Amino acid sequence: MNRRSLHTATVVLLALSSAAFATAGETRSLLPASPQAAFPLKVSENHRYLVDQRGTPFLIVGDSPQGLMGNLSEADAEYYLADREAHGFNALGWIDVVCAGPDFPTNHYATTPDGLRPFTGFVGHGKDYEHYDLSKPNEAYFVRLDHMIQLALNHHLAVFLNPMETIGWRATLRNNGVSAAYGYGRFLGNRYRNSKNVLWISGNDFDTWSAHEDGALIKSAKSGIREAIRTWYGREDDALVQAVARGICSVAPQQLQTVELQPLNSSSFDDPTWIPLIELNSTYTYSPTYIQMLHSYDQKPAAPTFLVEGFYELQPYSNGSGTPLTLRKQAYWTMLSGGAGQVYGNPYTWSFRNGWKSYIDTPGVEQIRYWRDFFQSLKWQNLTPDQNHFILLAGAGFLGDLNTKISDSNYATAARTLDGSTVAIYIPTRRTVTVNMASMSGLTRARWFDPSNGTYQEVSGGSFANDGSRQFTPPGDNHVGDQDWVLLLTLSGVKR
Repeated sequence: MNRRSLHTATVVLLALSSAAFATAGETRSLLPASPQAAFPLKVSENHRYLVDQRGTPFLIVGDSPQGLMGNLSEADAEYYLADREAHGFNALGWIDVVCAGPDFPTNHYATTPDGLRPFTGFVGHGKDYEHYDLSKPNEAYFVRLDHMIQLALNHHLAVFLNPMETIGWRATLRNNGVSAAYGYGRFLGNRYRNSKNVLWISGNDFDTWSAHEDGALIKSAKSGIREAIRTWYGREDDALVQAVARGICSVAPQQLQTVELQPLNSSSFDDPTWIPLIELNSTYTYSPTYIQMLHSYDQKPAAPTFLVEGFYELQPYSNGSGTPLTLRKQAYWTMLSGGAGQVYGNPYTWSFRNGWKSYIDTPGVEQIRYWRDFFQSLKWQNLTPDQNHFILLAGAGFLGDLNTKISDSNYATAARTLDGSTVAIYIPTRRTVTVNMASMSGLTRARWFDPSNGTYQEVSGGSFANDGSRQFTPPGDNHVGDQDWVLLLTLSGVKR
């Protein structure tokens, strides 16, 4: 979670909207709950998404309860996890194994709410969490973590565990050294290698690196793909964090790993030394999501990428805020730019600050369900981004660059399945778009999907031929008075 870009806020006002009902001419998405995944997850054969043990594509629908271990009792965790399952989440974007440091400034020893410390000794002459002895884990603390992971499994949730998040724990790693960090990783890997729902995510604003930007960045931004020369200047920290990941891998090589690097924009593969250690290329951005997401999608080797962190709902930032519209932009841009899912967050449920139960079910959470239902109604795993504008011939809008605010971006993203059976175009603001109908493989049904309430409206005109071009204009403001819509083209069932 990026702290430097946040404005301090003690109170955030939330206007809860009333339940939305379909109006005339609309049909609501009423998909049943997602089928329960058969864990453990693995990478698909084409390395673009995750699948379960049945080979069923796994769309990452994540929440980010980073502070769970430091702030929730088992009873409160049960309440939270049951709620997330009920709202269609299938993953926990990450749980910090240990909670202290700038993200948790009042938790001086990374204790559980009832006072369990994660380690029983110290190194050197220190007596603070930065001097914890990683070779002396507290069994009672890790039994508690065992229980939390099992509770998540009971609710059919995959869990990304962050073994030692790097906002608060780099000093601890330095005080222990590479050998101890590796041993700690082996301890975690041995303990959780049989936990079928566990994946691993290292980092968290892991920013001991910088980007040297040259003309390539400006040039590439124009094509929607980020290219920058990354120069690492914190090799010691990198070696320490990687030592933990290597320790895990040495005893649990089957468990998938990834890393979250720096704000404000990064992809896991931007640090090439991580590529041999990880299978997932996580995308982290506070810029228009499609720019960094397409960068991740185009990196080599191919790997599943997902939005691991962006704007959080209710969270004020220096370059915007996590409004419902911002969240929708992030979500649909992600999936139509090669993403395999996303992680939602808000300041109450990532940190579990006081009052979190009053902010657990928000408009953003409801929108996540609509987003999930929309893409699960399609073969989302086969969608390919329209990087060369084969689909969207006109009306794409302003591409922008990494300095463009999400609120200022009106860029439309499009994707299609290569068999020509489906095209989806997310249009953030009202305008007419021109679509290449030859991108479809047969007579085509056209519908508008309202991402603010999960309803569909048919485009009049019946079935459309799959030749030439056709203009489409959204039907007006959506249910909440915003202008964003998704144009969905599918085969009408009659082949030409």
